Amino acid sequence: MGRRDHVVVGLDIGTTKICAVVAEMTEDGTVNIIGVGSSPSRGLKKGVVVDIDLTVDSIKKAVEEAELMTGGQINAVYTGIAGSHISVAQARGVLALKRQEVTRQDVDRVMEQVRAGIMVEPGREILHVIPREFVVDDQDGVREPLGMSGARLAVEAHIITGAVTSVQNISKSVNRAGLDVVEIVLQPLASSEAVLSSEERDLGVAMVDLGGGTTDLAIFVDGSIRHTAVLPIGGQNLTKDIAIGLLTSQTEAEKIKIKHGIARVDLVNDGDMVEVPSAGDRPARTIARRELALVIEPRVEEMFELVRDEINHAGYDGRLGAGVVITGGTSMLEGMPDAAERVLNLPARRGVPTGVEGLREIAGTPMHATAVGLILHACHHMGDLESAGRGGRRVGRAFGRMRQMLQEFF
Repeated sequence: MGRRDHVVVGLDIGTTKICAVVAEMTEDGTVNIIGVGSSPSRGLKKGVVVDIDLTVDSIKKAVEEAELMTGGQINAVYTGIAGSHISVAQARGVLALKRQEVTRQDVDRVMEQVRAGIMVEPGREILHVIPREFVVDDQDGVREPLGMSGARLAVEAHIITGAVTSVQNISKSVNRAGLDVVEIVLQPLASSEAVLSSEERDLGVAMVDLGGGTTDLAIFVDGSIRHTAVLPIGGQNLTKDIAIGLLTSQTEAEKIKIKHGIARVDLVNDGDMVEVPSAGDRPARTIARRELALVIEPRVEEMFELVRDEINHAGYDGRLGAGVVITGGTSMLEGMPDAAERVLNLPARRGVPTGVEGLREIAGTPMHATAVGLILHACHHMGDLESAGRGGRRVGRAFGRMRQMLQEFF
């Protein structure tokens, strides 16, 4: 097999599944998916690790499957993080310019000033410091200040923090699976890299990642991130409702949800029937699909009501010209865009990963949005990560092992 340019691995550690996606970035900037592996997730609850040993086992299975497809060994990964422990804040930094013109060093210095000035509560750590906009003298709304003339540079930044223990448990699980962590990325940020267009970010859009254990929200306005949130509700809640409502096991409820689930009662065709295996030794029953929809619809509405309340609380009601983009495995439920439109009163579409080539028939589904987004994030920020680590952590060893992987196996 010929030499590949850069190989990057995105590892989505979700509540219901763990997915490893391997991609190569060629010299012309094309990102090709060359391997995908997945495994049922055991050891997480609502996006947080609760059993390290089970999580490690699930990670190993997903990575081994991806390695079989690529024919090489995976040594380092970009991974995501979610959970209700995530919180956001805003901060500002101001810097006097030495040369009357903004340089890359000036941008780095003002961002470092923001990071240094943040008062982090005990037990929490900074995950991301993201510039929302720059201000050069009195000119606000600047997206890229490099080369602009002025005497002062300011930045309005979006600060994302997480519980130290949750971050450590993610890292520890990945390390015990024999892998280095290059960077930990907030999952809604990763997903948005894969499913949102630049036009949507400019107009104003809410990206809603409907996962198994959590619902992740990222709001973009005028091209930059404005708000993020992780809501403790997801597809597992639907599965439990079906199991209780239809008197079946959760294993069978999950199968029924995937095969026959529908988010709105009024979308069910008359005469549609569903076979429901009974618990124990009792024979299976056949019910109208409408009964299944009556169980699912209230929970789906609750999900989007929580999203609506978060959008309103953050002050972005009426500012989302591009509407909402839903993604994640739970978004694949039939009728979900319709349900989102009805509750949020916004145009909605189902988001699939874009910006990649290769195995799109495998990785081009909403359930792979986070893993593909991690790869795109890595490709967009690869230069930054070679020179510095997240939050001051060195990543050179991990990045170097990625390069060794190219030489040894490709």
